[in-house]
Amino acid sequence: MLTILRPILDRWRFFALLASAAMLAIAHAFQTFGGLAPCELCLKQRTVNWVASAVAAVAMFVVRLPDGPRWREATCWLLALIFLVGVGVAGYHAGVEWKFWPGPQECSGGGKVSAAALKDLLTGVGQKMPACDKPAWVFAGLSMAGWNTVASLILAGLSLAAAVRERRKA
Repeated sequence: MLTILRPILDRWRFFALLASAAMLAIAHAFQTFGGLAPCELCLKQRTVNWVASAVAAVAMFVVRLPDGPRWREATCWLLALIFLVGVGVAGYHAGVEWKFWPGPQECSGGGKVSAAALKDLLTGVGQKMPACDKPAWVFAGLSMAGWNTVASLILAGLSLAAAVRERRKA
């Protein structure tokens, strides 16, 4: 199995950027085409992916500088840390949805995106965010937050594997 992963791990910063961008694109597609407005915790999950995308993009540049190869391992560790934060944020949100613990106070609201809601947004009328404790979409028993937890855990694991691989190459 490691043979299959070797090309991905050798270019991990690029694949981390692609994975983060894909997760953001999927979230925005659910919002734009599915009419599922993000709650406060959904937006925090997106923030983690924006940070991971930015770090991966900068890291791709940094490791190509004259003194850059010494940063290859550190950038993978940093991406692992970011994706582990993503596991925590998404896992917390999934726990709120399952009513394991209460969500933040700003997470009360509700509703899907409608034409009237978009008109109100454009005209500046205040909008309530959807409630964080009600999953807007569920597949195979997991909400989007649950799937984000799984994906972030896999990305964190691949980041750790890439960091270990960089250490062995050095």
